[in-house]
Amino acid sequence: MNVSEARAPLSAATAARGTRGRRATFIKWLRNVHGWVGLWGAALGLLFGATGFLLNHRAPPLRISTGAPQVSTVQIALPSPAPDTPRALATWLQREYKLPGRLGRVQRDPEHKVAWGDRQTLQPEHWQMTFATPRESVSVEYWIGNGFVTLKHGENSFMAMLTNLHRGTGLGIGWVLLIDTLAGSMILLSLTGVLLWTQLHKTKTLAAALVFGSIALSVWAGLT
Repeated sequence: MNVSEARAPLSAATAARGTRGRRATFIKWLRNVHGWVGLWGAALGLLFGATGFLLNHRAPPLRISTGAPQVSTVQIALPSPAPDTPRALATWLQREYKLPGRLGRVQRDPEHKVAWGDRQTLQPEHWQMTFATPRESVSVEYWIGNGFVTLKHGENSFMAMLTNLHRGTGLGIGWVLLIDTLAGSMILLSLTGVLLWTQLHKTKTLAAALVFGSIALSVWAGLT
């Protein structure tokens, strides 16, 4: 046996050890990523899992009540001249009465004729808007021509506040971006979990079938 023939098995063994070393390093790195992402996802996942359960049971026959809000109503005199648009009214209310949260849905119904018995009358223009936070909300109602605006304040129960956090009610772009990180962590957890499974098990075809089968089943369940 010459020198080159003796070195061939040694080179193959060295290459195999190098491959195993790189694979072990990759698996260790993958586990660390999976663990840290999972820790972050678990923090928000607990909140969204609990509130998602409540939202899933918000209607009969398996309805779980989150408690009725405490409601109070007040009528506030308008300045002279009165605000001429819903946006102007919202700005005035926020400036003068420090209403909580952000302005949500604004509804403006134009004046129109309505039947009253055998007569017709002109219904004046009607404005509705809502200011909301997860904890409380204020609904505003105004009929054009009135000298006052009606405010209805509602304070939610703790469970209702949690479900409003789930929906993002009255929250700004910061909360939206925070929830985006949760969605991203769930995607990363799924991908790193699949990669870990395929690296630790030789049956990669079975892993791929499980992943794509789960996705197909989820899509089918959502469509049906």
